[in-house]
Amino acid sequence: MAIKSLGAYDFPSRSRQELYGDDQLVSVWFQDTMWFASPAMFRAPRAMTWADFRDQMFVPFAEEDPDYDPAAPRTWMLHGAPFEPRDDQTLAELGVRHKDVIGTRVAA
Repeated sequence: MAIKSLGAYDFPSRSRQELYGDDQLVSVWFQDTMWFASPAMFRAPRAMTWADFRDQMFVPFAEEDPDYDPAAPRTWMLHGAPFEPRDDQTLAELGVRHKDVIGTRVAA
């Protein structure tokens, strides 16, 4: 399928990594929920631990879903594969890169 364009896209992205310093954009995709229609994007330091990311960014946002159960076990996906983050690992150590999407759902 052909794509019509007004011109060439030959300028740097306005959301490229170097503009964020030690931070990065991380999206969280709430799979199998009807409350969130698309992934949520967070600006997070690469050196932030998983525990801090989960508790300071993920949980407050997830609590907006009336069906969210913080006690429910969750599965996590990164780069299309399951992963099990440890609380003491940083986002960088987990392999989370700028503009990555972390998928999550309640474990069956």
